[in-house]
Amino acid sequence: MTPGISDHYTILTAMLAPALLMAATGSLLLSANNRLARVVDRLRILLKKWNENARNQPSLQSQILRHRKRSNFLLRACLFLYCALGCFIVTSLALAVDAFSGNRLSLLPTGFGLAGMLFLFGAAFYLGREVWASVKSFEAEIEEEMR
Repeated sequence: MTPGISDHYTILTAMLAPALLMAATGSLLLSANNRLARVVDRLRILLKKWNENARNQPSLQSQILRHRKRSNFLLRACLFLYCALGCFIVTSLALAVDAFSGNRLSLLPTGFGLAGMLFLFGAAFYLGREVWASVKSFEAEIEEEMR
């Protein structure tokens, strides 16, 4: 049975809930990508110093390793956020498919919505680790400068 006009509004309204999650995920992605760009820029500066005969400086080497670690955390966070975004898009589409199938696929949108939230949780974990690593790296740089 195909939905009537009033049912279409209900379907569109239901499809808006994942859209809010998509917007929130997009904001997190923008922030994470900006942080990644800053870490990459800093790594490029450190590598330039490394190539200018500073290869024997242990402090420079440790800074490069710390920033590589941060970039890996951010990369993982971005991947999780992209997966979450994809899940929320599929959730929205699955809500429409479920409605047109007569609610025979009700677990489909729920499953994708849950998967999206799990990906968001994973991204939050890696973003938290990156912030922690950022502060620790900054503290180490301060200690090296104050010697």
